[in-house]
Amino acid sequence: MNRRFKSLAATLSSVLLTLFGLTVLTFLIGRVMPVDPVIAAVGDNAPEDVILRVRTEMGLDQPIPVQFLHYLYQLAHGDFGMSVLTKNPVAQDIVRFFPATFELATAALLLAALIGIPLGVWAAVRRGSFTDQAIRVVCLAGHSVPVFMLSLISLLVFYSALDIAPGPGRQDIVYDGMIDTVTGILTIDTLIAGDLGAFWDALAHMAQPVIILAYFSMAYIARMTRAFMIDALKGEFVITARAKGLTLTKVIWGHAFPTVAVQLVTVIALTYAGLLEGAVVTETVFSWPGIGQYLTVSLMNADMNPVIGTTLLIGLIYVGLNLIADILYRVLDPRVK
Repeated sequence: MNRRFKSLAATLSSVLLTLFGLTVLTFLIGRVMPVDPVIAAVGDNAPEDVILRVRTEMGLDQPIPVQFLHYLYQLAHGDFGMSVLTKNPVAQDIVRFFPATFELATAALLLAALIGIPLGVWAAVRRGSFTDQAIRVVCLAGHSVPVFMLSLISLLVFYSALDIAPGPGRQDIVYDGMIDTVTGILTIDTLIAGDLGAFWDALAHMAQPVIILAYFSMAYIARMTRAFMIDALKGEFVITARAKGLTLTKVIWGHAFPTVAVQLVTVIALTYAGLLEGAVVTETVFSWPGIGQYLTVSLMNADMNPVIGTTLLIGLIYVGLNLIADILYRVLDPRVK
């Protein structure tokens, strides 16, 4: 019990220290960027007295330590400031845009894991064969070609040339504004509304960005699975299982793969965090109204409050997923308890 308490205390301390470092980092981002948030809010042609008044209202005339304490107070109350572009509180914008990114990244991760893990296992079992070499080449290509290039090629071929895929955006203009927002996840909201036409349209619009993100992630998951499985297949317990006459399927999935599954937890957790973060480029190319596009547009227009808010959100997601992976490690691997 004492050991578990120490382990739990160490984990919580690590998380709190990481969160504090994240708040310091985001605070510094807002102060070192060559953008005056007051000018961004009131405009270049605002009178001097207005600039001074707004600077005082925003607390930017205070010493840096006081500004940092004010920043912590705002964060504790879920206040990320106002967006100059949308004229909305940043927290409200994040709630509106994040479900689209969540939907895209979750679908891509599921597809990547369902394909990448069996491919990695297959490549490890057939190590050195033509199948192994072919899978390695496919994975290398997926991890080497930039996502934005794949996205542009996909739009050029399947939308522009062949006309078999819908264009950018999350939905056709026919369904725009027709579905009430309940969860923000469009495929679920269309099912709740009972509109199958809108549901299939939403799925069709998701296909290209999901497949491209999944291909990139699948390549990484398959390569890591292959490496883990090669080590596992060399284990004495696998040789013993083979000596007992068990079928190859039982040896692979019943004995070798469970030892690999623990390591894959971390790989999948970091891949998911990378998808939520890395969807920035994909969302921009496909005009996907998610948190990545919101961040890009805000950054291009020097609207710093959304930039800081979304950076903090992405950091929190990384911390949260690492914490979940750590908990799963303790559940799946008795040696870590």
